[in-house]
Order: sequence, then C-alpha cells, then structure tokens
Amino acid sequence: MTVPVGVLGVGSMGRHHARVYHELTDARLVGVADADPETAAAVAEQYDTVALDTDELLERAAAVSVAVPSRFHREIGTTALEAGVHTLVEKPLAPTVAEAEAMVEAAERADVTLQVGHIERFNPAVAAVEEFVGELDIVGVEARRLGPPVGDERDVTNDVVLDLMIHDIDIVRSLVDSEITTVSATGSPDVEYVTASVQFENDVVGSLTASRTTQQKVRELALTATDCLVTIDYIDRTVSISRRNRPSYLTEDGDLRYRSERVVERPTVDNGEPLKKEIEAFLRAVERGTEPVVTGVDGIEALSLVSRVQDAIRER
Repeated sequence: MTVPVGVLGVGSMGRHHARVYHELTDARLVGVADADPETAAAVAEQYDTVALDTDELLERAAAVSVAVPSRFHREIGTTALEAGVHTLVEKPLAPTVAEAEAMVEAAERADVTLQVGHIERFNPAVAAVEEFVGELDIVGVEARRLGPPVGDERDVTNDVVLDLMIHDIDIVRSLVDSEITTVSATGSPDVEYVTASVQFENDVVGSLTASRTTQQKVRELALTATDCLVTIDYIDRTVSISRRNRPSYLTEDGDLRYRSERVVERPTVDNGEPLKKEIEAFLRAVERGTEPVVTGVDGIEALSLVSRVQDAIRER
C-alpha cells in the first residue's frame, strides 16, 4: 500500500519530513504547503512534488506531517484532523494542555491517527535501552540537553522547557513506569538555563537540565540502577552500561591493597535515522489502524509536566 502524503510547513524541520517521505517506497509525496510560497516551491522542486495551499493538500493527502511553528499546531493540526487526514504533529503537540486536548478530541471525532513527533523515542540508542529497562531497578535519572540552537531550529515563541526539556520529559516518562508526584525547578534570570527535579511515585528521583546558553551541544541521559549505570548519548546514538566487579583485596609487595574494577558494556545499537523511523512508525499506524508509538495522550502528559516545571520556576 502506498499512502499519499503531504507536509504542512516546510521550514528547517518540515523539509526533512518531505525528504523522508520522498525516500520511502510506501509513501507518495503528493504536495507540500507553507506560508512562504517561495519556500514551498523550492522544496517541492527538490523532492519532485508540487506546492499547494493547505486545503488543496488536504484534499489530495491521506496523511500529513504538521511542521509549522508550534503556536499554529492547534489551528493547522485540527484543520487536517477535521478533514479526515491522519496527522503527525511535530513536538510539542501544542503550546498548552488545553489546545492539545482539543486536538486529541478532534482526532477521536474524525477517527483518524494522531501521532506526536517526539523524535527521541525513535533514537536507536533509546530503542536499545527499552529492550532491557524493565530489568533495571532504577534509583535515579539524569538528563542533560544543552547547547545553542542551530540556524532556525529554535522556536522563539517557546521557552527552553517547551523547546528542549520536553524531549527528556517524554523519554523519562516512557522509561520510568511510574507517575511523577513532586516537581521543583529553578532557572537563570532569562530562563535560558533551567534545572528541574522530579520525584516519582515509585521513589525514583530525577534531574533534568536544559540550556540554550551552553556553548557546547550535549544530549545525554543517565539511568542509575542498583547494579549499574546506563548512559545514553543521543548525538552519537550509543549506550554504555557501567558495572563494578566484586571488590577484592590482594597482597602486593607485602602490602594489603584494595581493588575494585569497573566493567563497561556497550550494547549493539541499530543504525538508522530517527526521523525516518518516526515517519515509518506513523505510516504503519495509518496502514494498520493501530495506536501510534507516541499518542496524543502522550503529548498531553508531556505538556502537563512542562507546565508544572514552568509553574515551579515562576513560584520561586
């Protein structure tokens, strides 16, 4: 089955959606739309399709990606959903929980797929950890997402929590099988550097830091378990598991010495572009009528925690 698809918004992220759809054999890119006609025309020419207005694109496509600035997600996303078009919305689902809830309700009324583009769910390193995370007795989690935005990657209408920290909020929620009970947070005066502390119902503690000020790009997540430390590097797409051997004593030159060695395991991580994996998962959900990997409810819950972090910063 070849799904006719389109992209609404072909800026820095949307043009990558167009590229991936163009590359996939089970998708047929029937058009792109953008508020800037010249941008739409250039992307359409690059990926052998046509530039259309939103209504024309929704008439031709069975599924679309919405990659417009997030302040327009509800407007454009709801238009697509109400037209009966399966919709993949870039993160965040919407700027507010209320808007996200309205979009989920629109998808339910239209009986169409709504997937949220939390792309780190499809990072091969995260997928590798998901295979064994259920075996870990997790004590704490620590996420760091630091570094200045490149080009027009930053949505200037979003603060650093909604722009960057939301990635790790979604991942931590998916890996730790428990509700978050308490949230505290602090940030720099311009709120471009924020650290949040969370406590899960199962007593796991978490620390999440996001920064658009730090002049080095860092994307890391560490899971501290009772018997190991699991570290994910999102950029390199690698996983390391550090374990400590049983400590021992030995005699050396007549002196009794203590020895403790650390063993580092590096699980095999599949190759593959996260965005392509995300879009392939979206198309599978569309074709099979199954629940997407990242549902609209997932998007709402991530936004709910974003809101709690933002409130905690304002209350300090």
